[in-house]
Amino acid sequence: MLDDVYSDLKHRMEKTIQALGKELRRIRTGRATPSILDGLQAKYYGTPTPLAQMASISVPEPRTLLVQPWDPSAIAEIEKVILKSDLGLTPQNDGKVIRIGIPILSQERRKELSKAVAKNAEEAKISLRGIRREANELLKELKAAKDISEDDQKRGEEQVQKITNDFSAQVDVLAKEKEKEIMEL
Repeated sequence: MLDDVYSDLKHRMEKTIQALGKELRRIRTGRATPSILDGLQAKYYGTPTPLAQMASISVPEPRTLLVQPWDPSAIAEIEKVILKSDLGLTPQNDGKVIRIGIPILSQERRKELSKAVAKNAEEAKISLRGIRREANELLKELKAAKDISEDDQKRGEEQVQKITNDFSAQVDVLAKEKEKEIMEL
């Protein structure tokens, strides 16, 4: 019974770590990576569609992204979505492809991005603590229903805290790596 609680706890916390990783990949670091455009959706025949499903996104040069739509009629919509995004990128449309120059980050912008990383990391930790609280409440319910003993509940809470600490350390590692990447010139 306790193993079920632990496995559910780990599964939910792993999803939180994956979500954090995905969010951190979207934060640009001054280098061109196709993942910068993850999460952007353009209307394609009236349906919001991820850019990766509408176009080939490549990195021909270290500071340039190349977006090549499979349907040339979608190029204007893709360009509009990139301009409206909060990425601060300016696409250049030549009628067939969109080139996006990735500007060198100023020190001020690097600090802003570091703050965004810290904010995302803190949100992930808050999520982990919420998952921990729910697991502890489940242990209390199991004890109240006499499915586990009080000693099992205490050991369970200690194990839940240990698992939470491990995942919280993973959040710290991800955040530190991303901050290092951002601050790199």
